[in-house]
Amino acid sequence: MREIQVTTERKTQLLDITADVREVLASSAEGSAALVYVPHTTAGVTINEKIDPELLVDFEMALAEIVADGLPWRHVDADGPNAPSHLRASLVGPQVLVPLEGGELALGTYQGIFFCEFDGPRSRKVLVTSLI
Repeated sequence: MREIQVTTERKTQLLDITADVREVLASSAEGSAALVYVPHTTAGVTINEKIDPELLVDFEMALAEIVADGLPWRHVDADGPNAPSHLRASLVGPQVLVPLEGGELALGTYQGIFFCEFDGPRSRKVLVTSLI
C-alpha cells in the first residue's frame, strides 16, 4: 500500500489526484485493479470529468445545496458543527476501484480521480494499492 499526501486550501475542494495515483502505481502496478481509499470521515474520493474545471465548482455547489450548512445540526466537534461534512463524505464515498490494463489505470478519456475535501483546509492522506 502506498500513500499520497494531499493539502487542501478551502473548506470544500475537489482536487484531481489522477497523476498522483498513476505515479504511485508506476512502481507496483501488478494486478487487475487499483483501490484508491480515503481514511477520513469528512473527505471522499470520486471519478468524474476532468476536462472542464467549472464542473468541480458545480459539484461543490450541488453538494452544499443537497446537504445545507444552515440546518440545526447537532454533531459538534472541536472545530464546531461539521455534520454536513460527514454527510457529504458519506454521499461521495471513501473509495473507488479502477481496473488496470497493462499496469495503467483504465479510465475513460474524460475521467479523472478526485479527492473531495469537505472539512478543510487540512492535510490529508489517500491510500492506493493494486489488487490481484
